[in-house]
This record gives sequence, C-alpha cells and structure tokens, in this order.
Amino acid sequence: MGFFDFLADAGSKVFGKDEKEAEVTLPIIKHIENSGVDVSSLKTKFANGTVTLSGYVPNQEQKEKAVLTAGNVAGVSRVQDNLILGQAPSDVVEAEKAEAEAAAAEEGKAGEEAWESRTYTVKSGDTLGKIAKEFYGNASQYPKIFEANRPMLSDPNKIYPGQVLRIPE
Repeated sequence: MGFFDFLADAGSKVFGKDEKEAEVTLPIIKHIENSGVDVSSLKTKFANGTVTLSGYVPNQEQKEKAVLTAGNVAGVSRVQDNLILGQAPSDVVEAEKAEAEAAAAEEGKAGEEAWESRTYTVKSGDTLGKIAKEFYGNASQYPKIFEANRPMLSDPNKIYPGQVLRIPE
C-alpha cells in the first residue's frame, strides 16, 4: 500500500512535548500493542513526522489497525506501511530476517496487499451514527465501526476531527 497521510495535530497524545525522536518509538509500538495488534514481529521507526512499520503481522485486520493506530498519534503526519502478512519464519536468524524484509520492501511486496476495509477521516460534527448512515445507509449500524476501531476508540461518542477510522464492509 505504501504511504498513508494523517493530520499531525490530531490524535492521541502519547509523546511529551520535549521528547526527542529517538525516544518516541517505544510509545508508538506500545500504542499499537494496546490496540490489540500482535507486535512480536513488528518494528517501528519515527523520523520527521513519519512512522515506518515493518515486519510481520498475522492478518489483514491487524495490519490495518497497526497503520491506523500509528497514524492516529499526535505528531505523526505519515505512515509508511512495509508490513508483511503472515508469521515470521522461525528458522530464520535475525540478520536473515532483516535481509528478507529489506528484499521484500525493495521488490514492492511489503505493504502491497489490498486493504479489506475502507477508511474515513472524521470531520467536525461527525458522529459514528452519521458515518454509519453514509457508508451503510443506516445510522444504527454504528457499532460495526466502533468495534472495528476498538480499543483505539473507548467510547462511541468520543471521536475527533482528523481521526482516521476503519470502515469494515
């Protein structure tokens, strides 16, 4: 898929104002882990407002959650998706695993799988019901959107402009 753009001023405040870029990788990966994504084979890098995600995720849903959770962090304006679907090979040593990931990224395989969900950027005045009506024709379908974005969303009434949400089929 490649790059995803986000509003840098919107999102969860997981960094302190005085933190250096070298110190923000752990909070981003913790934030992704807290959203229910298996981060055991996931790597993050943060530089100049861009989060680069690489490694392996078990399925498409976790891939989409990882990208959107990273992008919905204040200070992040872009996410580079280099994730590979599937389990990391257990017989590959760390150096070989890094080479395989780099080769997959170069060949354009990493991040290439099509998303199963659509995304929506919340605008001022939006509610999950309003978004559900737009996508499903029925405002009472809002729990689908809420569940697809848990635990990033803890309350269906607490969404904010600039937040990017998964909209499942």
